[in-house]
Amino acid sequence: MSSIHVTTTLNGDPAEFLCEAEETLLDVLRDRLGHTGAKEGCGTGDCGACSVVVDGRLVCACLMLGAEAAGRSIETVEGMAEGDKLHPLQRKFLDHAALQCGICTPGLLVAAKSLLEREPDPDEEQVRYWLAGNLCRCTGYDKIIRAVLDAAAEMREAS
Repeated sequence: MSSIHVTTTLNGDPAEFLCEAEETLLDVLRDRLGHTGAKEGCGTGDCGACSVVVDGRLVCACLMLGAEAAGRSIETVEGMAEGDKLHPLQRKFLDHAALQCGICTPGLLVAAKSLLEREPDPDEEQVRYWLAGNLCRCTGYDKIIRAVLDAAAEMREAS
């Protein structure tokens, strides 16, 4: 088999890699590009642990082929912080103890950021609906929902 050369944008920076036709975007991110934030929880798109944003759309990286990233813009959890300054969602997850084992956290953060970019003032129902594709087996969801709502309020005040 021959490898496929892919040029893309990853967290705002140009990136390129070689991958096999059957490799998922999740495998490429983790194994070829060293972006290990997205996790494989199920491999079937049911848990959301591998959530990333591709061209502004929230997707499960385990369901997308790496070759499909050609010419696209990909955002991962690694792109949320600005240097040492955590994104408000990251800070609020810490403040609200909205994480435990960490498997679901990157996907939840990426999904919540995607929500807040579309809806800066969501209510609890909207947050729960938007994050419904992200499973958490440790914390339950109340702390996560509170963290997202708190971050949304802080972000609105800052703008």
